[in-house]
Amino acid sequence: MPKSLSSGVGQQPHDHLLHRLHDLQRQFLHIPPREIAPLAAELGLPISQVEAVIDFYSFFHRSPRGRIDLLFSNCTSCGDLSLMHTLCDLLGVTPGVTRADGAVSIDETSCMGMCDQGTAALVNGRVLTQLTARHLPSLVSLINAGTPLDDWPAEWFAVQDNIRQAGLLLSNNVPTGAGLRAALQGGVENLLAEMTQSGLRGRGGAGFNTSLKWQLCRAVPATPRYLVCNADEGEPGTFKDRVLLNSYAAQMFEGMTLCAYAIGAQHGYLYLRGEYRYLLPQLEATLTSLREANLLGANILDQQDFHFDISIVIGAGAYICGEESALLESLEQKRGVPRVRPPFPVMHGYLGQPTVVDNVETLVAATHIAVHGGEWFKAHGTAQSAGSKVFSVSGDCTAPGIYEYPFGISVQDLLEACGGQDAQAVQVGGPSGALIGREEFGRKLAFEDLATGGSIMIYGAQRDLLAVVRNFSHFFAHESCGFCTPCRVGTPLLRKYIDKIASGHGTPYDQAEMARLAMVVKRRSHCGLGQTAANPLLDLLAKFPQVYADRLLHQDYEPFFNLDAALATTRELTHRDDAEAHLS
Repeated sequence: MPKSLSSGVGQQPHDHLLHRLHDLQRQFLHIPPREIAPLAAELGLPISQVEAVIDFYSFFHRSPRGRIDLLFSNCTSCGDLSLMHTLCDLLGVTPGVTRADGAVSIDETSCMGMCDQGTAALVNGRVLTQLTARHLPSLVSLINAGTPLDDWPAEWFAVQDNIRQAGLLLSNNVPTGAGLRAALQGGVENLLAEMTQSGLRGRGGAGFNTSLKWQLCRAVPATPRYLVCNADEGEPGTFKDRVLLNSYAAQMFEGMTLCAYAIGAQHGYLYLRGEYRYLLPQLEATLTSLREANLLGANILDQQDFHFDISIVIGAGAYICGEESALLESLEQKRGVPRVRPPFPVMHGYLGQPTVVDNVETLVAATHIAVHGGEWFKAHGTAQSAGSKVFSVSGDCTAPGIYEYPFGISVQDLLEACGGQDAQAVQVGGPSGALIGREEFGRKLAFEDLATGGSIMIYGAQRDLLAVVRNFSHFFAHESCGFCTPCRVGTPLLRKYIDKIASGHGTPYDQAEMARLAMVVKRRSHCGLGQTAANPLLDLLAKFPQVYADRLLHQDYEPFFNLDAALATTRELTHRDDAEAHLS
């Protein structure tokens, strides 16, 4: 095993590259060039690999950030960039540029999984919630006074679960260890049989059969085998894993241990998104309590040769790492670039070994199935979508939050439950999912109809859907890993087209070219990000064509580049604005 991954079983691997870079970032407010070569030598990694990782993850910086570093969410549910710009004006800060005195820097970031918490931001990596204009004078005073974050109002950092509807999993708080005891009593084959009977499919969005995944990994003769819990939910509008990690972590860790028992793994990893770093102390405390209860570690529940422990690795701001093979690359201290598949992780995963990658909700469900049995789980939901689904509901509704219902509930019923009956559109499954209008609200939330990893974003009649889709296009262009040309080049071009249309300069020609390019990106991209990046543009065109039509110019062509506008800076510098300073 490489030196950099040789930390003790069950400990947070502090010598993981992502963690060491985070420590440097916190110490120096950026990654100093002089620190890179010594770090690479210490971890036994090529300097080029360390350099590449620094440039890949958005939470690492080459130039100093402010002692107070604020990142405002630009999500359509938990973002309000007008607040950011007002605060910048009050503090004399240019977005993205650290103030001359080094006290503060302010910028925007992608959705941080706080879509039910009002306007949200990160301050030095800590979550701020429920921000409004009334907070700004206090923020200005605290920042200018250099007040430590621990002395800021505690309520600003409060994150609520907002469980509005608890169902099969969330209302059934099984005793810690009950699933493991039941599994050990029945044996591995019985556990796999119950999992098969349950019909559990992955809750991350893809819906692969969980029992089959475990069995495929178990059947590979190579060892060691690994288990990874994907807690890097980064799809805008998705925050269910945050709630499960906060209030149901013991069940999730027990689900990991059940999987390890089934596949013969001795070590697992929880890959936690960087925005959820604030959960780390309580997650580590839960792991400690499980070890003390003999539910984790060596000889679990006094079973000889049943050894399994869990380490936590924390990401650094890269949506693409939610894709399982990109996550494995990140876990191996590399850039999070999706792998070519096959081979799939169950055959060739972490460090080239057989690996199961499961979602937080999937593993919580596995614990319940071990306790109550596969038939109990199968009795809920639909024929093709067994059990319940935990939905992250946000946007234009009176009660955003977590809703758990059996698969098969209609969009309309969910809208009525959360107070979103006036919606003109719903984005199901986040930006990579499906945008639907009122005529489709009778459709069912299930794998056989509208599949979703959990995100339900509601848009009322007052919303500008073109602005929403434009936001999504900017998100995908920003989050592209850059590996393949269709996505690396295509997503910025799509962003450019929709920006042009939104500004009132687009023509029917631009719309047609955008649609053509969207299909190229969709069909030719390497991974799911590029393959779904054009979905919002195409759905809006197919289902809300008037939204585009209302913005188009009635002429054949309008150039992207406006030379006269580009000369505005020159006119300002020369203090000229006469006719001769303009192009006719």
